[in-house]
Amino acid sequence: MSARIYSPAKTAMQSGKAKTGRWILEFEPEKPRKIDPLMGYTSSADMKSQIKLSFETREEAVAYAKKQGVAFRVEEPKELRRRQISYAENFRYDRKTPWTH
Repeated sequence: MSARIYSPAKTAMQSGKAKTGRWILEFEPEKPRKIDPLMGYTSSADMKSQIKLSFETREEAVAYAKKQGVAFRVEEPKELRRRQISYAENFRYDRKTPWTH
């Protein structure tokens, strides 16, 4: 039984950063999923794959895993590599590409 601790990134439908500072402890699947031959549903006999615990900080999640004796790995959040630009950047006189209609 192992778990991973991570901070979820914002979804594609979010414009803000709400619910991104929390840390999630999620158990790794112990058994593979099975596909039902009749209906095509995906099912699993692993009940721990449904558990997601939420914590305020990474230290709280790590402390919980150590206290419960759960093997874990921590995944650090990736930094946003996007340059912030403003609307006024479109009208700069020294643009690399000319702005046309």
